[in-house]
Amino acid sequence: MTPEIKKNPAIAKRVEEIALALGQVRSVVDTPGEIDAANKVYEIFSQMDYWKEHPENLYFVPVKDDPIGRKSCTAILEGKKGNSKKTVIMIGHIDHVGISDYGNLQEYSNSPFELMEKFKEIELPPSAKRDLESGEYIFCRGLFDMKTGDAAIMAVMEDMSKHLDELEGNLIFSAVCDEEGNSGGVLNCDPDYVRLAEERGYEYLAMLDADYITEEYEGDPNKYIYIGTVGKTMPTFYIVGKETHVGESFKGLDPNQIAAAITMRVNLNPEFADVADGEVALPPITLKQRDLKTEYSVQTAKAATIYFNYATHCSTPEIILEKMLKVGQECFEETMDVLNERYKKFCEMAKREYTPLPFVPRAMSFDQLMDAVRKEVPNLDELVKAKAEELMKTDMDSRDRSTAICAYVHDMWSDRDPVVIVYFSSPYYPHVFIEGKSQKDKNLIAAVEKAVNEAETDYQIGYKKFFPYISDLSYAAVPDETVVETFKSNMPGYGITYDLPFDTIKKLNLPVLDIGAFGKDAHRWTERIEKKFSFNVTPELIYRTLLNLLEISK
Repeated sequence: MTPEIKKNPAIAKRVEEIALALGQVRSVVDTPGEIDAANKVYEIFSQMDYWKEHPENLYFVPVKDDPIGRKSCTAILEGKKGNSKKTVIMIGHIDHVGISDYGNLQEYSNSPFELMEKFKEIELPPSAKRDLESGEYIFCRGLFDMKTGDAAIMAVMEDMSKHLDELEGNLIFSAVCDEEGNSGGVLNCDPDYVRLAEERGYEYLAMLDADYITEEYEGDPNKYIYIGTVGKTMPTFYIVGKETHVGESFKGLDPNQIAAAITMRVNLNPEFADVADGEVALPPITLKQRDLKTEYSVQTAKAATIYFNYATHCSTPEIILEKMLKVGQECFEETMDVLNERYKKFCEMAKREYTPLPFVPRAMSFDQLMDAVRKEVPNLDELVKAKAEELMKTDMDSRDRSTAICAYVHDMWSDRDPVVIVYFSSPYYPHVFIEGKSQKDKNLIAAVEKAVNEAETDYQIGYKKFFPYISDLSYAAVPDETVVETFKSNMPGYGITYDLPFDTIKKLNLPVLDIGAFGKDAHRWTERIEKKFSFNVTPELIYRTLLNLLEISK
């Protein structure tokens, strides 16, 4: 295809039209609005000539067993030049986070122009106010994260569909639901990609997402293309103490104190920040910390739990588990040192004989707990399976189900002494590290570099190895078997309360990249896109990258 086609200003106008049409659909995650968004994508594609002539290449992919019937929309474009089977998969999510943060402006959150008029009447943060007054931004929930990216892909496909004799290869785009939740959209699309490869002979080259990009720090002059994506695990601590009456405090062990020590040690500690090729992931941060008492009483808590959001560039669940076991052991030991020091001081004040507290620090993984309890309960695995199935009948949060299973297993153990048990909660997003070793990696890197060099823009465009925000790109490739097994055996309820189609993902095993619309304040009420880059440069970079990748991969 000629450069004139790729820089056609009509594409920019079309991106804006589609983005605004999608943006005005309120599609809060876990609501029927996601279905409305999928229907809108289908409607827009169905009005294009190619999909009128090839309706078999436009269809919905339902989320299996979804209580509200959510679905993704997939559109396929097959080039006519050379009958090539080379194919690029593209994804983009159509859900967005809730709108409660808009306060009394909630009704306008998906009506950009009305919203911006209302914004003129209220006090905005300085940066948002400047951008509103500049006229260079559009404010709207979901427009930045990430319906403008969806629109860029759709407009590019529409333009390419008019020049099929020049297109050597094929494109698949899935507008997926549930990205802001549990990635049910892409996890149900993955088996469909495998089906298409088997039925049509497609040879997949890469997976491209158009999720949002933003400045990495205030005043950052760069716009980024990300080749690869960050991962995420959720290491969790189940901390068993020794309950006691508050009138005999030193006879017990408060699990909250160990939990506090673990939080102080891990939370935002660069010691645990993952580094690969000089790029640094954010260190872990707690997403929940609590004890498990359900009532008020003057008995201290028996158990507490904490789970962390742990971003990864190269660390596997096995590595993280080892690190967190060390943390659990050391923090337990530190807590006992503090408590013994305090107890000794108290005994001196009360003129009592001091005897060191009897609690012995120890930490173990969930699979080690299972091994210990199996020796006493031979049918443990059957019991755990039944417990997990029972919990699935409740509306309990997935993380709480894992905690309940861990507690259930521990309660069957005859050993009642304090212990720290480490396991994984859902979800798990594998990182995808594009090291440039495989031919597919090399082709993708070359295609992106060529696209950036050819793009007609005055923006400064940089490359990064990892898309820094958790995304569905994690489900384009899978780590090795050791990694998978470590996660499975240390996630209570895995296979029932939570499951990943590792075998399916392995069949794809694709390098990934993100070329998105630019804006600011994702997941905030001041969410907005910058028009010039998003409507002009984003689709051009996508267009050129796709063509380059298909050409290089011949």
